[in-house]
Amino acid sequence: MKKAGKLTTSKGISRRAILKGGAAIVGATAVTGFPTVWAQNIKDITLNHTGMSYSTIADIARQASQDLGFKVEMSVVDHPGLTNRMVNDPKSIDIADMEIWQSKIAIPQGVTQAVEIARIKNWGELTPLYTEGKFNGQEVSRQGDSPFEFMYVDAKDATTFATGVTPWASFCPGVYNADTLGIRPDLTGRAITSWADLISPDFKGKAAIQNIPTIGIMDAIMAFEAAGEIKYGDKGNPTRDELEQTIAKLIALKKAGHFRALWNTFDESVNLMAAGEVVIQSMWSPAVTAVQGQGIKCVYQPLKEGYRGWGNGLGLLRHLDGLKLDAAYEYLNWYNSGWVGGFIAKQGYYSANPTTAKATLTENERGFFYEGKAATADITSPTGEKTNSAGDVRDGGSYEERFSKVGVWNNLMDEAEFLFAKWNEFNAA
Repeated sequence: MKKAGKLTTSKGISRRAILKGGAAIVGATAVTGFPTVWAQNIKDITLNHTGMSYSTIADIARQASQDLGFKVEMSVVDHPGLTNRMVNDPKSIDIADMEIWQSKIAIPQGVTQAVEIARIKNWGELTPLYTEGKFNGQEVSRQGDSPFEFMYVDAKDATTFATGVTPWASFCPGVYNADTLGIRPDLTGRAITSWADLISPDFKGKAAIQNIPTIGIMDAIMAFEAAGEIKYGDKGNPTRDELEQTIAKLIALKKAGHFRALWNTFDESVNLMAAGEVVIQSMWSPAVTAVQGQGIKCVYQPLKEGYRGWGNGLGLLRHLDGLKLDAAYEYLNWYNSGWVGGFIAKQGYYSANPTTAKATLTENERGFFYEGKAATADITSPTGEKTNSAGDVRDGGSYEERFSKVGVWNNLMDEAEFLFAKWNEFNAA
């Protein structure tokens, strides 16, 4: 496990660069589990949940507000936007829906408060990917920023990470997935089996990569290593020399016309694939679902080198106290109680509590999304569009199959400042 001191003083990462880059109670009511006076006042509470578009979804806010009796609002930002808001305007956020690597900024900066695990009702049911760093009894990859390494702190106001399990969590586990490449199998002309296919000359002018430095670089690293062009000591924390080589090769590919686009938004990736302008690209699971929802064949392709894993956590901002903090804990408990898990499963994502998520799905949906079984009827997106037909099997198979093959995790590397500078060169090339 990484030591706390290293995380708070990672060499080469300046604050400017980071911002640039980026107990039932007596007299309780039956509905909330809190006293009547609490229930009378809670209706006046509004919580702002801020995060990226793939998980900060208006449908979730509406359902939470309906179920909890107070208002939840969603505020969508990009990765650097969330980082900037957390550090420069923290009181504009109540719940920060941050990727694991962003906790390496939030915790040392002291913008969040730790989650008291005793107040999370179903903590023992949450995935050991986060709580123990294991999956199916095996230790998960430690290349990159795996969730467990940043899961715990020693006190409510801690600004360093703990080296083991404690009563305090940096965040409440949220949405996570194992990412790969999206492809148009009707247009690729051949089988896609490796990350190396992203940079294959076969797809010159028909490939795209995401223009998010901390994530796009991981897709490039997976591709160049798979192709045998660069050997990395640790794909999750490359050296400056390795980054120099990687960006140089990306620039050469761009100048040669290999990339049709460097996409910045979810919608861009959907439009590029749906239009057939690209046939292989960096992609997020809901974007694949969105293309499928248009009746277009699109596959989130399993690759022999494994997946790029990532996870989100719900952080409590430091300013929360009193009734508003109580409401925030109610929201965290609701978030992993089932409804959200079922909703995001239809995007291709996983809930930190698979048990409650699966309970909200039909037998057909459970089989398809979690168990690797062929669909027995049409599969639909969260908003009702058909994405798969009876007989289809989910790309990559079951939950267990997918997460046993994570090779590296999204990360904030030691050389982040250098990466941001070099990525700008790639953009400008």
